[in-house]
Amino acid sequence: MAAAATNQTTQTGQDEVTELAKQYDTPMGLAHSTMQALKDRIKLHYDLASDYYLNLWGEHIHHGYWATDEAKAKDTKEVAQVNLIRLLLEISKVSEGARVLDTGCGIGGTSRFLASELGCTVTGITISTKQVEMATRLTKTEAAKQIQGDDKTVTPDADGFIALGKGKVRFIELDAEKMGEYFASDAGTFDAVWISEALSHFPNKALFFQNAFKVLKQGGKLVLADWFKGEGLDQTQFDNDIKPIEDGMLLPLLCTQPDYVKFATDAGLKVFHEPKDISKDVSKTWDISWSLVQNPSLWAFAFSQGRDGIAFLQAFRAMRRGYSNGSFRYAVMSFQK
Repeated sequence: MAAAATNQTTQTGQDEVTELAKQYDTPMGLAHSTMQALKDRIKLHYDLASDYYLNLWGEHIHHGYWATDEAKAKDTKEVAQVNLIRLLLEISKVSEGARVLDTGCGIGGTSRFLASELGCTVTGITISTKQVEMATRLTKTEAAKQIQGDDKTVTPDADGFIALGKGKVRFIELDAEKMGEYFASDAGTFDAVWISEALSHFPNKALFFQNAFKVLKQGGKLVLADWFKGEGLDQTQFDNDIKPIEDGMLLPLLCTQPDYVKFATDAGLKVFHEPKDISKDVSKTWDISWSLVQNPSLWAFAFSQGRDGIAFLQAFRAMRRGYSNGSFRYAVMSFQK
């Protein structure tokens, strides 16, 4: 849908201002009203924008990982996105056939990968009704390719799972902060809780780690990738680089990497792999993304959704600036019960 940018920019570097960005300029860095209102806005955003996500980024709605200079030169964003999944598997040692809870699963790209490639039994949860519908549809389309013969009908089993490759997957609409009570009957049965770039949206992050501890079996892993603010930022750095990201990306206050480690250990989890900061190896995601969104129809759609839509696109610039300045960080880590 979106093509690479052709309009002239008014500034070079990591904070380039395109003509579209100037046309739809809006003040950034506004505070969110209440956490419940923020949750409602997050759900609405993903219900409205997930089709655009699929067109822009493909089935994986997360950063790409370019670990080497060679990868940075030649790997597509699609290859890099899968490489991020492989990195998370490497640092967590999640095994084949694992029972996985994919929290904030988006449109199910990672869930399908874990099921088809590793034979995992994956339950994906998201707050978005639209994402559940899209994830299920995309999974059925993929599953149908495996069926021999003319009848390509895909029927979920009694628990809602769709067979895919060596594994199976299902998707549930659920506020992740309620996963402890929702899966109370499954407490202590998951081999892994997987969360990629979703926890930064959660108002109560400590609760998430407590719930992850509840649903994991002994020895189970929490696998995590997320966005962070740098440590020791002064007020000017925070105001210039972090507040616009929190505003546009619909985030409560961003944490530092040590904050997550403390949440995890306070919940009873042990560090399995220390935080690995890969900011320089994922930042290319936003160079690509800023180019991709230079499409007048996309900005017009964002404008039709009110300020949140425009602030979201404007936050792409803030992400690039934050990575360039070192104030915005990206890390992966894993924990064990």
